[in-house]
Amino acid sequence: MRGSHFAYIGISLLLLASCKEEVEKPKVIYGASKGVREAAKVDTTQIEIADLPIQLEGTNYLIHPVGDLNVFEKGSKNRYGSSSVNDASFTISNASENEITGYLQNLKFQRIGSDSIKALTDKTVLIQTATYLKDVSAKIKRQIMVYSMMDIDTNKDGKLDVSDITTLYLSDISGENFTKVSPDFQELIDWNLIESQKRLYFRTVEDTSKNGKFDSKDVVHYYYIDLTSKDWKAESYNPI
Repeated sequence: MRGSHFAYIGISLLLLASCKEEVEKPKVIYGASKGVREAAKVDTTQIEIADLPIQLEGTNYLIHPVGDLNVFEKGSKNRYGSSSVNDASFTISNASENEITGYLQNLKFQRIGSDSIKALTDKTVLIQTATYLKDVSAKIKRQIMVYSMMDIDTNKDGKLDVSDITTLYLSDISGENFTKVSPDFQELIDWNLIESQKRLYFRTVEDTSKNGKFDSKDVVHYYYIDLTSKDWKAESYNPI
């Protein structure tokens, strides 16, 4: 019994250590290349597919979400609850009235009446949300998309996933003027549209303690973007 008791304790400690290691996994790995953008490797084993096109209300463009085919073990459920064929989910995104969500490798844009399809970017990224600013777009006569995504392999594990830093981008509804507005190596906390000011406000946190994590020791930054400006530029402000 004593041996079993110690074995149980040993297993428990290993599980606790494993959980702790997973929770404390850093989002940023520093080293000789500190502050340098790390290009993520393309996983050539994945099969790239596209969902059927989406037309957001009030726009003249079709948006084609592009991502990796999701393959599941028998009996497992897919991320989006769609039907599976041969244990593979062919659905890679969800769409609501003004937003597309998923784990997407790219978005491709096609003007209504044209056969030409243009990719949002030629870089390796992981797009989580693409939001159309419908109401403010009508007021400023410019249709704008907002994206939250990963674009740098900040933890240097050779891939882009939710363990890397989330960033903020804007583009026109055509995919043109694709612009990063949050600083490199600052984690996006949230963003909010103030329609009356025609501004997009957002917050980020910077790992000023350089421990690879984002915690109470780090600094929160506050920014806004004037959406009426020809060139989108984040302006810092201090509400504290």
